[in-house]
Amino acid sequence: MEQKITHHLTDEILMGYAAGTLPEAFNLMVATHVSLCDECRARVESYDAVGGAVLEEAPDHDMALAPGSFAATMALIAGGAPEEIRTQRPQDAVLPQPLQDYAGGGIDSIKWRAVGMGVKQAILPTSKDASARLLYIPAGAAMPDHGHHGIEMTMVLQGAFQDEDDYFARGDVEVADSNLHHTPVADIHEDCICLAVTDAPLRFQGLLPKIAQRFARI
Repeated sequence: MEQKITHHLTDEILMGYAAGTLPEAFNLMVATHVSLCDECRARVESYDAVGGAVLEEAPDHDMALAPGSFAATMALIAGGAPEEIRTQRPQDAVLPQPLQDYAGGGIDSIKWRAVGMGVKQAILPTSKDASARLLYIPAGAAMPDHGHHGIEMTMVLQGAFQDEDDYFARGDVEVADSNLHHTPVADIHEDCICLAVTDAPLRFQGLLPKIAQRFARI
């Protein structure tokens, strides 16, 4: 039975995606989430429809959408990239299609790099205004206690994690800002794999995590 998604993206983030104002890494997060979440996909489609109607009525024709831009956006939601540039890949049990296009294949093709305490990561190629990475956290392991200088969005792809706020399973997204200080812990029943995107470095308290931060680029 498919796990019900209970933690969704905010309207502000979804509207930014529909308007094309988000950093590339955040666009990847939204595309990955809505590929699994019918509720957020419907909300994005509604924002696209509203935006299209506004542009049609705008007197300045220079504001019109480029030909095929709406179709390209919906293709990104459905399959990770517009049809003309999307690579057809087999279904993967962990990585939705938008992520496969960035990772170069399914979960078995990921080149993990150890960052300490059993945690591994794989940085994905996106523009420099925000970063995207896959995180592998062993079952029962805890991420270092940390806060945030900006926005961090973390989506579960396999397993689950829990922190001071709630429990997050496949498809769920935790949106953290400078007000949240937490210690995510992977569920003991399965290794946890997540997509994490940030627009600023994390804020660690301990000396060792601070040292590791320089090498892990988080």
